[in-house]
Amino acid sequence: MQIHETMDEASARAALARANRIVVKIGTATISRPESSPARLTRLYRSDGKAFLADLPDGAVAKDSGYPSKGIIDTAYIYNVAEQFAELVQAGRQLILVTSGAIGMGARELGLSRRVTEVRMRQACAAIGQPILMEEYRRAFGIFGLVAAQLLVTRDEWDDRTSYLNLRKTVETLLEARAIPVFNENDSVSTAEIGNAFGDNDRLSAYVASKIDAELLIILSDVDSLYNSDPRENPHAKPIPYVRELSEEHLSFAGGRGSEFSTGGMKTKLAAVAIARDAGCRVVIAHGRESNVIKRVACGEPLGTLFDATHALKNRIRWLKNSQPRGNLTIDEGALTAIRERNSLLPAGIVAVEGDFGRDSVVLVNEIVKLISNFSSAELRAVMHKRSEEIDVILGDNVPHVVARPEDMAFLDE
Repeated sequence: MQIHETMDEASARAALARANRIVVKIGTATISRPESSPARLTRLYRSDGKAFLADLPDGAVAKDSGYPSKGIIDTAYIYNVAEQFAELVQAGRQLILVTSGAIGMGARELGLSRRVTEVRMRQACAAIGQPILMEEYRRAFGIFGLVAAQLLVTRDEWDDRTSYLNLRKTVETLLEARAIPVFNENDSVSTAEIGNAFGDNDRLSAYVASKIDAELLIILSDVDSLYNSDPRENPHAKPIPYVRELSEEHLSFAGGRGSEFSTGGMKTKLAAVAIARDAGCRVVIAHGRESNVIKRVACGEPLGTLFDATHALKNRIRWLKNSQPRGNLTIDEGALTAIRERNSLLPAGIVAVEGDFGRDSVVLVNEIVKLISNFSSAELRAVMHKRSEEIDVILGDNVPHVVARPEDMAFLDE
């Protein structure tokens, strides 16, 4: 078994060097610099981004390094990321960045010392921090001849099929122009309460990787790999270099949240892995402070934990599986058996309808399948339990007789 896994890992690592489209997610803890800490990289840049500074001895802090006394963004780190991106783009590869940090940057700009949880304050911090963060990326990429394009998104852009396709075309156009799409959740308007929040940028990076057909997702944070137990609590915890199939045992290894300003932990990263793997995308979780980690992972070096890909689901099924449902249906056992056997769902099999939604909305059925409904919630309540010949009498002519066809269904347990 060990030999087989070693061969699989070697093959998968080699495939990373052939990945053309790469998504890189950088966490808050990775780009943040603790207060009063020395520069973490020896190669520093002036705050105007126009030149390098001379290397400093350990423990020194440059007055013109772009670091305020109260650390917000590790500017030198962002420039190093831009340099790695530039080398990979020069080699003909397409790079997309998903960045955290806007809320954390805004919080520190306001002098807040703890993680922000209240919705309005999170939105305010995001509004303050987002332009600070994007300006640093724009300046850094510009030094290396790259153009950064900001894309602020909410779940609504992904869940609406037309908006998603338009967003995908925009990304394709940017990549063709050799620009760098920089994604972040639009935290200043998105809230979990209204259901249009991704929840964390780990999941956002997986949605991006899935929906633009990336071959590699690199998740960078202050965690260097998946361990078989929490290394902060167990000094004997062992890193897992390669995961062929994501199992319940792997999920059990995940701990809690990460750093003070981050919203994700290993659990959210593994949830992101599951999303990306459905798209046939390999995922590497690695420490963001490892030297030249992006280039090295993209060249197939054995860094972090590599999660191998599954056979890619069709793009439409991936979109459906990862869309936020607008309502819920309960169907009887006969109807569930029928759709399991790849038959259409008929109104006669519906037992209950929850929510208020229009035609062509994504709904969740019996908690295990998502589908695109040909009926609105009001229409379904009117025709549930009814036979096909009764539908025209109730709703009139030229209405569909099936709730959804097999090609418009995605089972969550498959």
